[in-house]
Amino acid sequence: MTDIFMASGVALIISLFLTPIIIKFAYLVGAVDIPKDERRVHKKPIALLGGVSIYIAFLLGMIIKEGVITSGEVGVIIGGTIIIIGGVWDDLKPLRPWGKMFFQLSAALVLIGFNVSINVITNPFSGTIPYLDIGLLGIPFTIIWVVGITNAFNFIDGLDGLSAGVGFISSVTLLIIAIINGRYDAALVTAVLSGSLLGIIPYNFFPASIFIGDAGAQFIGFILAAASIMGAIKSAATFAVAIPILALGLPIYDTLFAIIRRKINGRPVSEADKGHLHHRLLDTGRSQRKVVLLLYLFSCILGGFSILAMNLSNRRAYFLAACIVSLIFVICLKLGVFEKEKEKK
Repeated sequence: MTDIFMASGVALIISLFLTPIIIKFAYLVGAVDIPKDERRVHKKPIALLGGVSIYIAFLLGMIIKEGVITSGEVGVIIGGTIIIIGGVWDDLKPLRPWGKMFFQLSAALVLIGFNVSINVITNPFSGTIPYLDIGLLGIPFTIIWVVGITNAFNFIDGLDGLSAGVGFISSVTLLIIAIINGRYDAALVTAVLSGSLLGIIPYNFFPASIFIGDAGAQFIGFILAAASIMGAIKSAATFAVAIPILALGLPIYDTLFAIIRRKINGRPVSEADKGHLHHRLLDTGRSQRKVVLLLYLFSCILGGFSILAMNLSNRRAYFLAACIVSLIFVICLKLGVFEKEKEKK
């Protein structure tokens, strides 16, 4: 495990010292985010391409580790490269939804091609049959999971440091789970990602001097989706669904609620709005910094529950996840996350 934390340290140092260079480069080439609508919380142009810094630090951290790079690690690197290319493209010249989906689907298929996929899941309904072999259904299941988590982290990237910070907390959570399960590949991926994110957070946290952009947010989501498949498993390489649902809870729930809200309002799912959880918390009068720190705390609590779920039976783990999701739903209902736009006015 020593080389894992060494690789994480390397990623941290690279990210920490590379980010200021990326900031200067972004302004030089005009890769800046200029606030043009009321959804933007920031009021002045901010450098983009923070995702490039995260990607380079992650890539170098993965490469310098001792030993041969495994098939799964190769799949994660190639898939992540596809995501970062599509993300940078989207940051510089916004893509249509189908264009984003093309890159995300391609990256998901790469993972499947390198055997990073969901084939067996825990069974919440039967104590005598604890695992379900889903066979070929594992392919669409994996694609939905990877594309969903990739977009979820992009959806919550609405405040300075939010997506990067939540990604860091989630990666540390999955790192602990991977170590408990003895999953070296997943431990390496999450350790290197956590180092990459920790290095950029000082520049991305409020007031941010650089944004991670769609490239960074999607890259974080993709790597965590892959890592959860590799590490959030119990015996017989079984995907314990309840565990990553808790570990990656904040972006998952916020995205799910955004879909519900947009359907209620008759708007396309891909159309942005100001109804996300962080927007509602801002509406309560809290500062941007306080909202982000509050959501960090929320992610830490969910991470703790996911580690707890790792040591529970399948049925109890699913029950715990269901209770937490229900509680979060009630809280979001009280905050007005599901309000119709005309009612809000």
